Amino acid sequence: MDVVIGIDTGTTATKAVAAGLDGEVRAATSVHYPLSVPGPGRAELDPAELRDAAAKALVTVAQECRERGDHVLAVSLSAFLHGLAPLDGSGTAAGPLMTWADNRSSPQTEAIVASGRAKALQARTGTPVHPMSPLAKLAWWRAHEPRMLRDTPRWGGVKEIVLGGLARADFVVDLSVASGTGLYDIHERRWDPEALDLAGIDATRLAEVVPTTTALRLHPDVATAAGLAPDTPLIIGAADGPLANLGVGATPPGVAAVSLGTSGALRTVVGKPTADAAGRLFCYALTEDRWVLGGAVNNAGSVVRWAGQTMAEGFDRPAAEGEDADVRDAALLVEAAAVAAGSDGLLCLPYLLGERAPWWRGGMRGAYLGLRREHGRAHLVRAAVEGVCQQLALVRDTFGAEGIELSEVRATGGAVASELWVEILAATLDLPVAIADTPEGTAMGACLLGLHAIGRLPDLDRAADLVDVTARTHPDPADAALYGRLRPLVERSALAVTDVLTELDRLAPSPLPGTEKAVGARDEHVPDRPH
Repeated sequence: MDVVIGIDTGTTATKAVAAGLDGEVRAATSVHYPLSVPGPGRAELDPAELRDAAAKALVTVAQECRERGDHVLAVSLSAFLHGLAPLDGSGTAAGPLMTWADNRSSPQTEAIVASGRAKALQARTGTPVHPMSPLAKLAWWRAHEPRMLRDTPRWGGVKEIVLGGLARADFVVDLSVASGTGLYDIHERRWDPEALDLAGIDATRLAEVVPTTTALRLHPDVATAAGLAPDTPLIIGAADGPLANLGVGATPPGVAAVSLGTSGALRTVVGKPTADAAGRLFCYALTEDRWVLGGAVNNAGSVVRWAGQTMAEGFDRPAAEGEDADVRDAALLVEAAAVAAGSDGLLCLPYLLGERAPWWRGGMRGAYLGLRREHGRAHLVRAAVEGVCQQLALVRDTFGAEGIELSEVRATGGAVASELWVEILAATLDLPVAIADTPEGTAMGACLLGLHAIGRLPDLDRAADLVDVTARTHPDPADAALYGRLRPLVERSALAVTDVLTELDRLAPSPLPGTEKAVGARDEHVPDRPH
């Protein structure tokens, strides 16, 4: 069988799959590595481990394909967004990679917002001004390590690092990853002069931007190790979020993708770069004529995991011990399903790890509102699930304000194994939810983009026909109406509580470490990841 190998570099693992022309997964593997959190606000990866993991994953899947008699047509890449590392003149990393979860640039972000430049920057670059973005990270380098910033010949992210190990190519990056840096004008298709000025660098130190369908050449040593023909195309590919949409078949008009892992995201595909009037959505490229509009939330399954750690009787071991935590979380969700929609008047703001969309405001923290003695553990858990889904519904409401109508959501991620999660998601979004039968949706998206790049999948919308989905869950009309009435209270409460807690920190600083340090424990874009 002819196959394409998709390699997806994530925050805690690199995953690779081989998929046939009909979308059948023929082989798969994962290579894990640790995310370092060496201090408050920091979340880093070793670039050498990223390079090695990509090569190892490719060799493993290529070998399995060879043993099955499959023929590898191409290799295609996915990478998580917003990473940044200093590189030497040859493209080799000269220090750790700051991941999207690294928030040490919060003061620089706040300064840009206070200057009144943030909204215009987001409109031009498609990336919210937020500590996650390379723009903010470079501003941090400018403030704290100006000599390092000045003397570093190149700066790049995950895709540039992985290409440095897999490819024989010039210093290039794909349009999709560039569109997530906060440094690239997605309308003019150039590095943005104002953003570069804020970052303290010029365009010569960033990679040349090329289409996501660009074919490069595998490094001869990599091709030999993988047993692939030297002329096997290496498709530069795209970023994780856009490829996740493609991988679950959520590219036709009216179809959105939801990722519900440890974190979450809601995304839909539009035909051109789009800046929403409220500045609540990101806009990242899939191809030159397909762009993904959406919002990512920091908290999803992690909220139930926290509930299990703090509320479940008889489970005092950490979540890292695996199976017990999964069983415990599932039991809590079954218990919570007995509570009626609305959690008997209990509202949860589930910002345990801070929050991103739709406000992109730093310093947000979680809270329960309306707590009474009659509320028990089941209420607290259900309210937390409702809070997460309401956050995604706020992103959906922004789509509506921009005239983007949705008719269906395709969901993926570990949380969708729970009927309660799916039922609440359908009701809060007021849309049918279909579960995509693609556990490695982002790597599958890389495969499909690879097929498109070599001419074997001319119409990307056909991807929807190649991805199987389970029966659709339709929203309960009464629950949907209730959640619609409650949603304005969520927004009002979230912003008001953030103001109160900011003042509380000023008057009585907490000795606890910042909650956002813990974000580094998650992977945002496969089942446990999304940008």
